[in-house]
Amino acid sequence: MANPKKVVIIGSGPCGLGAAYRLKELGYQNWEIYEKNGHVGGLSASFRDESGFTWDIGGHVIFSRHKYFDGLLGKLLGNDYLQHRRQAFIRLGERWIPYPFQNNIRYLPMRESWDCLGGLLSARAEKEAVYGNFKEWILAQFGGGIAKHFMFPHNLKAWAHPLEDMSYGWISGGVSVVGKGRTLANFLLYRKDSTWGYNSVFKFPASGGTGEIFRRMVPYIKEHLFLHKEASRIDTVDKEVVFSDGTKTNYDILINTMPLDKFVTASGLYGFYQAAKQLKHNSVLAVGVGLDKGRLSEKCWVYFPENNCPFHRVTYFSNYSGNNVPDKEYSSLICETVYSDSRPCDKERVIEETIQGLINAGVLSGEDKKHIISKYLIHAEYAYPIPTLGRDKALNTIQPHLKKNDIYSCGRFGAWRYEFSDTGHSLMQGVDAVDEILGIAKGLKLC
Repeated sequence: MANPKKVVIIGSGPCGLGAAYRLKELGYQNWEIYEKNGHVGGLSASFRDESGFTWDIGGHVIFSRHKYFDGLLGKLLGNDYLQHRRQAFIRLGERWIPYPFQNNIRYLPMRESWDCLGGLLSARAEKEAVYGNFKEWILAQFGGGIAKHFMFPHNLKAWAHPLEDMSYGWISGGVSVVGKGRTLANFLLYRKDSTWGYNSVFKFPASGGTGEIFRRMVPYIKEHLFLHKEASRIDTVDKEVVFSDGTKTNYDILINTMPLDKFVTASGLYGFYQAAKQLKHNSVLAVGVGLDKGRLSEKCWVYFPENNCPFHRVTYFSNYSGNNVPDKEYSSLICETVYSDSRPCDKERVIEETIQGLINAGVLSGEDKKHIISKYLIHAEYAYPIPTLGRDKALNTIQPHLKKNDIYSCGRFGAWRYEFSDTGHSLMQGVDAVDEILGIAKGLKLC
């Protein structure tokens, strides 16, 4: 190709790295990728603390519905991974309810169980019905019992945003919409039903945490990768990126993975400020708790809808790999507290409140406090884009303008969509962007 266009990628999370790897794979030469941090991986990065514990930014598991991503994992990890069958639960009323909650209401005390079952049987969800918001959809789909005991409190903690201001179009594949007959059969036959979902079996790197996947991509792209380069201003007319250190680079085509609201501001796209203000997100405080005590449980992760703890999810991280802890007789937990302007939290006390919450919820005992030898805090300011009622209208305003100006904004926050909580899907957005830019037909394969 004579005088190939220059492609610049902002951000080296899964999406940016997916785009970079695809360019390299296709033999394209004229491209660069810039990362503000000194490491790659974005929200899928991992860190090792001074005590030898490895930490992810919350609970990540590796599953995929993408053949290309599976092939890439095989190339990067080889046999250096472990495979697990999901053991996930909900902690409610001093009971461990198998996940998904709505499939396993028989594990509740009889009064609450009947409340949930009666509400579900009387629910009036219709296939083609249109609901005003996520809260209305929950009530129509599951009834008042499941809504009251789990769906409302859990989703409020997980999203930190009013449910009546959220859409429900994102739900497909992300929430178990259990049939009434199946739930009734589970209830009457005393049957456990915990295999729903794409991640019922998942992989995890044998060492290095989730971030190991993305660290192993660096040798393939290192001559094009520039770390400690934060994009502070984008000139969409002259097609130039200015970095916080004063340096610049030009581009013909830009792949952006930085948060879309920040990108609009950095680009001075004044006509789109109001649309960008409609884009809401939450933040997460991930508290790692390392103990000089052996395996605490066989569980993978647990959801906590009650108010006796600040976190909504705890991952038994040492169960994913023994290499996540410095000694085989040690264990580790990652506890996620989500907050936003709508649901603030005390950041200064989150570690203390997390440990007390683990005791309140029955994950740890008071005696276990003396076994805690590591406390590690990761603050992710941008954790999840919230599917608010105004989000899609805002995206339909901003994205066509960017595309018209040779800007592909993709990834969790570049596209402002993370509907399936799927790292592979984020990476594939970068791959797909490159294929669209270069006019590559589908039918992906690894070189």
